[in-house]
Amino acid sequence: MERPDVVIGPEVANDATTAVTRKLPEVTLAFWIMKIAATTLGETAGDLFAQTLKLGYFLTTIALFLVFVVTLLVQLRSRRYNPFCYWTVILSTSTAGTTMSDFMNRDASAKYLSNGADALGWGPQGLALGYPTGAALLLSLLLVIFVIWKSSGMTFQIREIVTFRGEVLFWSAILVSNTLGTSMGDFLSDSSGLGYAGGALLVSSALALLVALMKVPVVPNVLLFWIAFVLTRPLGATAGDFLTKPVAKGGLDLGTAGSSGVLLVTLLVLMAYAQAQERTPAEARETAGRSVG
Repeated sequence: MERPDVVIGPEVANDATTAVTRKLPEVTLAFWIMKIAATTLGETAGDLFAQTLKLGYFLTTIALFLVFVVTLLVQLRSRRYNPFCYWTVILSTSTAGTTMSDFMNRDASAKYLSNGADALGWGPQGLALGYPTGAALLLSLLLVIFVIWKSSGMTFQIREIVTFRGEVLFWSAILVSNTLGTSMGDFLSDSSGLGYAGGALLVSSALALLVALMKVPVVPNVLLFWIAFVLTRPLGATAGDFLTKPVAKGGLDLGTAGSSGVLLVTLLVLMAYAQAQERTPAEARETAGRSVG
């Protein structure tokens, strides 16, 4: 998502020094495609562990949050942008966000259980806050993170986030926004009456509006990025539900395992392509250096 004078997210650096310190990807159409693929996989994988494998929302949330912490530590320790590190963290926030949202909003009623199960894993089945309440709490938490971010004096410009504290704030916002997006997507699919297709259409229309707003110079660039980042999560959630839910409920009934496998392969291919694209500029600079020498 770009406009001539402003780019939503980091830009490709023109000098070698900035390129080395860049920790986050360039935000292009490929970025948003990978984001939607990762969030859709996060939805199907979260449901696979919590529901299909019957580990439950509580245990799965704890396990996936620990995975998020590990992947985040790897990302924080990296010295430059690595597509596999970055998108693995995005995927871990999406899967953890799925089960965190489900644990907050759902309960042990038959509406949320599948395959004849009468319980899900060990521990509490869910807090049963409901999607509106859960979304309101998550939105409030996201706003608190942004207030802390603003008061810290650090930039909101994604391409300029290179410090440890800046990355921690960025990834905190990512985790909460993905969890919020899951709540929004589930509300649209399950409670709004729109269904999976209707929910996806509504979110897609909102994203199209954001594209139109890119032509309006007075609209803050950072605001567009974060709204788009949140909205692509419910798009992934509704797409994931459409792939996995029974035909009787408006889905394709492809199953969480099969859908997750296909989405994982798709994301790995996109990550490999992004990694190859990252190597190309570095190799070009190295070749140029040898020619000058």
